Amino acid sequence: MKHLKYLELQIILLMICSFSYAQESKKDSAYYYYKKAKQFDFENKHFKAYKNYIKSLNLYKKINLEDSVAKCNLELFELIISQSNLEKSSKPYLDDYYQYTLKKNDSFLLLKSLNRYAEYYWNTDSIELPKKYYLKSLQLTKNKKLSKYSISIYSNLAFLHTKKYPDSAAYYFKKTLDLKELMSNNQLIGTYINYALFFQNQQKYNDALKYLKKADSVKIETYQLKYKKIIYENFSNAYKSNLNYKKAFEYLKKYNTARDSLNNTAQNIAISDLDKKYQTEKKEKHILSLEKENLETEAKNKQQKNLIIGSILFIIFGGTIATLSLKNSKRKRKLAEQEKKLESQKNLTLLKEQEINTINAMVEGQEKERKRVAEDLHDNLGSVLATLKLHFDNLKINSASKKINQEELFNKTENLIDEAYLKVRRIAHAKNAGVIANQGLLPAVQMMAEKISSADKIKIDVIDFGLHQRFNNALEITIFRIIQELITNILKHANAKNATINIAIYDNVFNLIVEDDGDGFDLKKVNLKDGIGINSIETRVNHLKGNFVIDTTLGKGSSFIIDIPIA
Repeated sequence: MKHLKYLELQIILLMICSFSYAQESKKDSAYYYYKKAKQFDFENKHFKAYKNYIKSLNLYKKINLEDSVAKCNLELFELIISQSNLEKSSKPYLDDYYQYTLKKNDSFLLLKSLNRYAEYYWNTDSIELPKKYYLKSLQLTKNKKLSKYSISIYSNLAFLHTKKYPDSAAYYFKKTLDLKELMSNNQLIGTYINYALFFQNQQKYNDALKYLKKADSVKIETYQLKYKKIIYENFSNAYKSNLNYKKAFEYLKKYNTARDSLNNTAQNIAISDLDKKYQTEKKEKHILSLEKENLETEAKNKQQKNLIIGSILFIIFGGTIATLSLKNSKRKRKLAEQEKKLESQKNLTLLKEQEINTINAMVEGQEKERKRVAEDLHDNLGSVLATLKLHFDNLKINSASKKINQEELFNKTENLIDEAYLKVRRIAHAKNAGVIANQGLLPAVQMMAEKISSADKIKIDVIDFGLHQRFNNALEITIFRIIQELITNILKHANAKNATINIAIYDNVFNLIVEDDGDGFDLKKVNLKDGIGINSIETRVNHLKGNFVIDTTLGKGSSFIIDIPIA
């Protein structure tokens, strides 16, 4: 019996080795097709590149190499979206890549996929979809490691709004330039040129000239002639449109000089590049040919060897293993049936107990809530309203006799009304906490935004990202109170028409951004310590070991940014 078990183990090990070889062989083939696709892509043979990417993708899927599958999906998306002659949608490949980034929970990969979605939906006539994805990307750049990518996102948002929403485009251009300390000189000069073109399209020629001068003053080491040519051409056009023909002619001459120099340089570079490209292509084709031959030869040799060894061992030991397997399977089947019956009975019992406990807890919670609300109404609000009635009776009596100081009586009555209002507000807040406990933070915030927006004085949008799970009830209530306080401040002080509540989770950090388009304020001139609401929010955030940042400009609205760790 021991001998048979030993032989059985040997066969299992042989099968594992054979499977491992097959996996490695597929991996080598998949990499070969991927390299071949990259070469065709480099040579602008896009249909051949597409076919080889598909072969590589299918092989990587068979051996379940998720990282390589994702890499192929992204290459296919970028290849297809750049072509007009491939009758294939690029979106399914991007969708697969996006699901992979969610599974990996990698902020950089997620940022990349969201930007690709914005690229896919890019449409300057209908900007809602691309804008949605750029704003989600922007939330991810709150992470310090990804902050530099906010430059290109703001720049893309500026271009997106240029055609139909020039005010928004100007806002995003300014946001881009606010980050100029993170830019390279080439990025900075490009941003100045684009901003100048924007002003030129708006017929604001003095502003266009201002930013062209800034672009001309930036020193760069690469592509200097190329940028000078663009700058001089735009100078000439701007001065011409501004009716300064003398300056327009001066910059037209500079443009022609730069263009001629650039053409001469480009011809020399092109000749050199063609020679290098020819030599490189010859070497790469030779290397690819050798790689293919080596892979095919190794695969054939390994396959033949494994087939011979496997066939001999299976013929010798196959019958013995089959007999033992039959006996074992009968015994296991009987045991499995018995265990299944016992497990089924246990599950039914547990389900009934859980159902009874849930119902009891629900009833008990409802009764406690009703009792607490009744006590609050009777003990707190009831006594205040009774006192308020006495004051009104005194006001009636006093209106004729005028024995009591009427102004003092009015003040006391007004104070009682304020007190009653605050007590009703507290009871309503407690009720909101119940809504959060039952439905969760996001539905409670959405419900609040809908109620406030229905009054038609301000529109509040709620944008969420990554809220796939509930937090503990205390944390959700605290966050909801913070959002309530911020929205209350906007309603009282901001004179805003629109507000946005951005709620997101990334890298185990809860991120909240509340923005409005109201009056804004000067942080240097306002003592925030005097404001009970802001003080309260800051205290709560500090207690949760989070960060609280206020970004505001007079006449440009305000942004309140809160990051709270949830790990």
